[in-house]
Amino acid sequence: MPYSFPVERTSSPKPKPDPKQLGFGKFFTDHLFVMDHSADKGWADARIVPYAPLSLDPASMILHYGQGVFEGLKAYHTADGGLLLFRPQKNNERMNASNLRMCMPTIEPELWLEAVKALIREDRDWVPKSEGTSLYIRPFIFATDPFLGVRPATLYKFMIILSPVGSYYPQGINPIRIYVENEYVRAVRGGVGFAKTIGNYAAGMRAQMDDQQKGYIQVLWLDGIERKYIEEVGAMNVFFKIGGEVITPALQGSILPGVTRDSVIHLLKDWGIPVSERRLAIQELYEANQAGRLEEAFGTGTAAVISPVGELCWANQKMEINGGKTGELSRRLYDTLTGIQNGMLEDKFGWTVEID
Repeated sequence: MPYSFPVERTSSPKPKPDPKQLGFGKFFTDHLFVMDHSADKGWADARIVPYAPLSLDPASMILHYGQGVFEGLKAYHTADGGLLLFRPQKNNERMNASNLRMCMPTIEPELWLEAVKALIREDRDWVPKSEGTSLYIRPFIFATDPFLGVRPATLYKFMIILSPVGSYYPQGINPIRIYVENEYVRAVRGGVGFAKTIGNYAAGMRAQMDDQQKGYIQVLWLDGIERKYIEEVGAMNVFFKIGGEVITPALQGSILPGVTRDSVIHLLKDWGIPVSERRLAIQELYEANQAGRLEEAFGTGTAAVISPVGELCWANQKMEINGGKTGELSRRLYDTLTGIQNGMLEDKFGWTVEID
């Protein structure tokens, strides 16, 4: 069914930022999308309104019990002036899986996608056009009941905000240095590691702050039980090319099922490059590096797309990868994915969705 949403336009449009100074997540567009949920009405009162601070009751359950989930995807300018989304259906699927795990209401896929499109149409002029830039889209849901008892909420807000962005890491496509975390744990199977819920990210901040003081930009998490199997990087899934085979940790309930991760696996299979999803011990990776068989490593995620890894530090042992340089496969994956996303390359998989 078609959807239309009332629009209250801002009376004070903001100046557009300099595309060269975008960074990531620092600027926000003129409008946002909001929709409310109650037990009796379901999702209702969808609208687009001026971007502004929220007013919440101090007893709102999100502030006390953390019932909140979010997503991240991007819109891209094409050379002919069009706008493309990249696999937004996968983001809706993941958000609904997160909702179910957190005892929150799901959103019908067509309604979710039309809300995203409608807000982008309203703030279309904010989509940056410079190479390496895009419009980051942040849908999120949180509990609003003013109640201090521990139970699932009955009132929720679904919102979408937009942010014009450049590279997630200052290095861009250049390799980053990552510290393998031995003390803290991000998630365990049976928990909420597979959900894109707010607490997962707060749980990882202590390790990330500590490791940044050591000169590393990200954390590589090991499994929470045996502390020996690789899981994911703080903001990305992770891949390793060992002896010609590309390996990524299998999804077993404690790893976020990344959209870019899934896309990379599709591309590798299409190119005839061996790829496997399995348990990978950090010791195996260390031994492969010692033997000269660890050829490349890279992270995958919506924010950075492909982020080559030039060095890992595990148990005070530094593992330099590919001479600290961007690998051929990492570069090929980055060029292919970004080419599909901005419409410069053929989308043989039917991944992109046009915003008319």
